[in-house]
This record gives sequence, structure tokens and C-alpha cells, in this order.
Amino acid sequence: MKQWWLLGLLWSLSFGLNAQYKFQNLRFNEDYRSLKNDSTENWYKEIKFRKLNTNATSYLSQGGEVRYLVQHYTNEDWGDIPVKSYNSFYTRFLYHTDFHFSKYFRFFNQFNSTFAVGRVTPNRSVDENVLAIQQIFFDVKPMDGLTFRLGRQELLYGVQRLIAVREGPNNRQSYDAAKVIWKKKNLQIDAYYSHPVRVHQGIFDDRFNNREKLWSAYAVLNAVPQIYNIDLYYIGYYNQSKRYNAGMGEELRHSIGTRIWRKSKTWNYDFEALYQFGAWDNQSIHAYTASIDLNYTFDKAQTGPTIGVKTEIISGEKSKDDHPLNTFNPLFPRGAYFGLAALIGPVNLIDVHPSFSFKPFRNIEVSADYDAFWRYSVHDGIYGPNVVLIFDDQSESRFIGHQLGLSIEYQPNAFIKLTPEVLWFLPGPYLNDVSPGKRVFFAAFTAQFKF
Repeated sequence: MKQWWLLGLLWSLSFGLNAQYKFQNLRFNEDYRSLKNDSTENWYKEIKFRKLNTNATSYLSQGGEVRYLVQHYTNEDWGDIPVKSYNSFYTRFLYHTDFHFSKYFRFFNQFNSTFAVGRVTPNRSVDENVLAIQQIFFDVKPMDGLTFRLGRQELLYGVQRLIAVREGPNNRQSYDAAKVIWKKKNLQIDAYYSHPVRVHQGIFDDRFNNREKLWSAYAVLNAVPQIYNIDLYYIGYYNQSKRYNAGMGEELRHSIGTRIWRKSKTWNYDFEALYQFGAWDNQSIHAYTASIDLNYTFDKAQTGPTIGVKTEIISGEKSKDDHPLNTFNPLFPRGAYFGLAALIGPVNLIDVHPSFSFKPFRNIEVSADYDAFWRYSVHDGIYGPNVVLIFDDQSESRFIGHQLGLSIEYQPNAFIKLTPEVLWFLPGPYLNDVSPGKRVFFAAFTAQFKF
């Protein structure tokens, strides 16, 4: 109850503040230099912009997040756990400081504290981390458009199909990385070398991860005639020991891909395709994925209805006795890839995903979606969002099941967001073969406050 009282207090304080504050998914991308010339005097402005010298070229900005998440599961993993129904509660606290010592030098630091109560299985690294340094890095900017960044940081690219902050689960993903950013006009190029952080759930016990490496060169070009926006990228990944349905082995994987996308008031599209090659356990790798995401908003209608459809094909192993390995590795995708319940991850799949949303009121959006899943290959199993095998290939059936979701998002201002949602999953022949095959019901309520 004390925690809900805290959220209620923050809620009341948020009303009446200016709407000029807009929060980014990557909090270090927020820029409050415009407040230098703002004559408004209030306690919140002092938090977001506190000048450290007379001409305000040096300043401090602070921010954070409080998130509460209540979840209910009936027949989690299609009845593969011993308890039929249970409720669990998750809390997330984030706090950051952003020191801009000059236009050439910056220091960013963010602390993270997360807790989970009520799970019937032990808390995982995505559920709980008592106290940790989520991000701590330095920026050096020797010239306009060029930034060198060193330290623990979050990474996010594209629509987070490969490199994500993992917003859905309780703990976000961070990386120990060295990064170079070059930006000029409509072009930005990022190049980095990193070790993905692995959570150890205690107090300041997240250690440097020598078992995994991730490196990339990622270019985004905007305002391209006819195409609008295009991403081109290469991603390298190394894991000392990676398990697939075919077994366990050392992996060195390379991904090359492109994404063409557009955002407007009406038509929006996102096309992405990539190919993976390399070596795993003395086998060569040949894997791929392609996706289409289309939606249209009737902007002249009062409720702003939007209809959309997504579809993707994600390769899986053709045969355990066959060379090469065809199982696609999504690397570090967003945790809630097919909804907050996160029942299935983007490996060895074909899915079709229509959706519909509308706004009955200005601050409320209602969304409904349906998803149908098939295995790409009957010689591979299905995986979780963390690319861990859930069920193997002991079935000749291809169809996995139907998923239906419904959510309501209420956001009265930039600071507060409340989201109740429900999901049903009806298992198909494959899940009936490899699991108890029970229908899954999932319900959640998320209350999030950012400042």
C-alpha cells in the first residue's frame, strides 16, 4: 500500500506542470537546454535544468521512473508449471543524473532497483535486481556531430527487433560498451563494441561479462526521396556457449540487414530483412528473417482509428543432422516481442498479426490484436524472447496457436501512464503434442510515472 501511496503522490504533483517535458525511451537523449531561457519558476524545472555556472554552459539534469506492474497467469507455459493460477507484483525504480560540464564533455549515471514478489518459479534476472548501476558513461565531443562514448549504457536500434532496451520485463538491458557516434544533417552512423551486462540480482554485483560480445556499425539515413528512411547495418555477436534445439556450442554470428520505414499521420510502413552467417559448434550458420509492418490511421475521423497488419518469417533448423545451422538468433530483442506476456520469442516462426486501435477520448487509446503462429521448420522447437528453448521438435505439427490481446492505455500527461491489458492464447496441434496444451490467460496492470 505504501508503494501505491507513493504513486498517488507523484500523480498529484505531475498535474499543473508544463507539457514541454517529453521523455525518451533512452533517457540520455533528452535535451533540456531550452530551459536556459525559460523564466518559469517551479520545483520541477530546477530538477530538469540546474545551471552550474553563470552563463549556463554547464548544467545538471535529473530524472527517473517509478513503475508498478501486477500480473496474473492462468496456465503459464500452457500448463507446464505446477501451479494453475497465480498473481505476481513487480516494482522498478530508476534514477539518473546528467552532468554537462561543457559542450565538449558529459557524464551520465543511472541507478536501478527492481523487485518481484509472488512468482511460483524463482525470480529470474529479468525480474529482480536489488540495486545496480544501470548506466554510467562519459561523452567526449571534440567537434560538432562527433561523439565518443565509453561506459555502461543502453542501446536501442530500429524497432528493437535485434538490439533493445527490453522495456517490457522488470529489468532493462544495458551494455558495457565503447561507442562512436557521427551525425551530420540526415545521416547518423553508430559504431560500437560491447559486452552485454548479465544481472546477478544482488547489490552492485553485476560483473563484466566475458562470455558474450556484441559489436556493430549502424547507419540511419532520413529524408530519402521515395523511400523516406533507410537503415543499413552490420552486427557481430560472440557467445562462448549457446544452446539451440540442435545442441550446445560456441557461436560467432554475423548479421547484415536493412530496414525501410516511414512515419506519417496516415500511412506508416516498416520493412526489414537480414541475413546471418558465421559458425556454431563447427557448423556454418545460414539464417534469415524478413518482416512487413503496415498500418493506416484515419486521421480525419474523430476517434483516430488505426488498422494494421504485421507478418514475418524467421528461419529455423531444417534438420538436427543437417549442416549448416539455420536457426535465427534475434540477439537482444525487446522482451515483450509478441505482447507483455512474452510467451514466444522471434525464432523459428511464421506469424500473421492484424491489429486495430482507436481513441474514444483524447488521453485514452484502446487496442486489440490477433496473432497466429506457425513453426517455420518442424525440425526445430519454439523459443522464449531470451532465445532459450521452451519446447523441442518432438512433433510433426507446424501450427503453434492463436493469441488474442486487448489493452487500454490512459496517459493524462507526459508523466503518468496506466495500462490494463488481457491476453488469451489458444494452443494448436504443436503445443498439444509437446506440452499439457492448456489455454493461457494473462492479465496485467502497469502504472508508470516518469520525471
